[in-house]
Amino acid sequence: QAPAKAEGLRFLEGGGARPPREALAVLYFGNQPEPNVTEYVVGPLPMPAYHRDVTVRRYGGPLPYHRRPVTGREYADINALIRQELRKAPRFLAACCQSDGTDLAILTTAPRGFQSGDRATWFVLFQNTPGTGYYLSPVGLEVLVEHRDLRVSHWQLRQVFYNGQYLASTQDLEDAFVTGTLEVIRLEKPQPEAVLGSMRPRQEPASPGPLHYEPRGPRYSVKHNRVTFQGWSVTFGMNPNSGPRLFDIRYRGKRIIYELSLQEALALYGSNCPGGMSTRYLDGSFGIGRFAYELVRGLDCPYTATYVDQHYLVESETPKTNQNSLCIFEHDAAIPLRRHFSDSQSLYFGGLRRGVLVIRTISTLINYDYIWDFMFHSSGAVEVRVHATGYISSSFLHGRGTDYGNRVGPHTLGTMHLHHIHYKVDLDVDGQLNSLETQDMEYELVQDPWSKQSTLERPYLRRARLQTEEEAAFPLNAPLPRYLCFASPNPNRWGHPRSYRIQITSSAGEHLPISSPMERAISWGRYQLAVTRRKEEEPSSTSIYNQNDPWTPTVAFADFVNNETITNEDLVAWISVGFLHVPHAEDVPNTVTVGNSVGFLLRPYNYFDEDPSVDSPDGVYFSGEQDSGVCGTNPLSCLSITAACVPQLPPFHYRGF
Repeated sequence: QAPAKAEGLRFLEGGGARPPREALAVLYFGNQPEPNVTEYVVGPLPMPAYHRDVTVRRYGGPLPYHRRPVTGREYADINALIRQELRKAPRFLAACCQSDGTDLAILTTAPRGFQSGDRATWFVLFQNTPGTGYYLSPVGLEVLVEHRDLRVSHWQLRQVFYNGQYLASTQDLEDAFVTGTLEVIRLEKPQPEAVLGSMRPRQEPASPGPLHYEPRGPRYSVKHNRVTFQGWSVTFGMNPNSGPRLFDIRYRGKRIIYELSLQEALALYGSNCPGGMSTRYLDGSFGIGRFAYELVRGLDCPYTATYVDQHYLVESETPKTNQNSLCIFEHDAAIPLRRHFSDSQSLYFGGLRRGVLVIRTISTLINYDYIWDFMFHSSGAVEVRVHATGYISSSFLHGRGTDYGNRVGPHTLGTMHLHHIHYKVDLDVDGQLNSLETQDMEYELVQDPWSKQSTLERPYLRRARLQTEEEAAFPLNAPLPRYLCFASPNPNRWGHPRSYRIQITSSAGEHLPISSPMERAISWGRYQLAVTRRKEEEPSSTSIYNQNDPWTPTVAFADFVNNETITNEDLVAWISVGFLHVPHAEDVPNTVTVGNSVGFLLRPYNYFDEDPSVDSPDGVYFSGEQDSGVCGTNPLSCLSITAACVPQLPPFHYRGF
């Protein structure tokens, strides 16, 4: 539970007391006359002495019990019910899947109905081959389970879908098979070495590829949850629900960002099967941070990166640890940050390698793996990027299935979907009070001033300062002003407002129509960028409760945009990035990261008086009159001495299972 910003700043600026460490505790109270979810703030840690019920203050009233995220125990009870029902269709299962039902994998969808209070979920069944992803092997069978009642014995399987046909029960499914009124697709039992989507290598290991290492050890420093590197200072952490979050980001001692945090990841699918067509996963409800597992040294991150454990307390009375689940490393991008070779007037070369500090974690959310990167450049820029990989989700191919994706296996439809990711960026550019300024180009037709006989089209800069939140809410996929800056009232040496520019790289799919009954739950997706006044009562753009009751959302981001003034105020930028993914043959076995990344940059724009990277210790300069092979002249010529030894690599360990 982060402290109020004012309280945090009083401490960070050196004058105030350290805020007490507190936790947010979410409790399910099912055994009450009115079952509910209650939130408490508990502190001080590590020895709590008080707890405060904050539910009414946060949400205006008690949280209805049906909004609660599904727990592991609830899923286990549902799976037991499904397997019990499958026993009523033994001949069908033997014919379609060479199975008795016990070896089939069961995958949830979400949300769970069509109106507030519903808790009825479609579950999709797959062939399950140990050691490979089952997500590419649907058997064509899906079941709808009603699990709203607090008494598990009252849950029931309400409907069955198989190969384009809807039936009332698994008994009806069995009867239709026996009477020959059901078209059954007979699937072969998959073999581990040949199953669709196997990730087992098909070639023997080759000689090792290039290796990243630091000749004299890391040039960054990590102490507790703070990392420093060449002028940068960043505090990092992980929310078990919403995932990675950074605080108090400073460059050259001055805070640029108070909070930079992931808010939500949406995956919205299309299909002609009920499970696929109704799926809108809000991954924060499942746990983006909770499911950030141990990273594989040398593949997920450089072998010699610094690895950090993350801890959480979910569905347990004791905390759990995801070891080595966040990594920190310096990365050589193998391209100059800047350079110039002069062959005019004088001969010289000057340049600077593009080295960047990277903070990375990877979340595995059922089938998808999201790689979350936060990068810090010596130019003063912050880069945020997400790559998508892992397995695609799929439906059983039937009818006009290819209206919703591509066939990627004998009976597998790779279903189209969109990924939309939302971030919160609380910029404090040269102080808390900022304004939003835009700049773009237009042409003006002018007469040439030297002869006054001709005209030319002259580009000029159109500047504007946006006044209200409505003006600063930019619809998804609409053109953005090319320069969008958080501007300080303080000028740099040249008289321009010290600013940071927001530059978004995204190819988002279409947002859910506003007419949809569940759109308000993901209304942050209306905007590729929305700038609002910062408020303690608006800490996040979404809620873990929105997944299971999107029709009456606990948090509706659209309400944040209410036309308040944004001139010289403490502002927050809410940024959406994403892409449309139409799976294809090359997504098997896994989606590759190449071309499947989106993000944004926060770049200094007149914030400094010159490029701050001029102070980097990695600069290179030599002239035509100098001997560039001398170590004292050119640091690159020192590498044969400083990097002559083989790195001492620690043994490989992995305990993520």
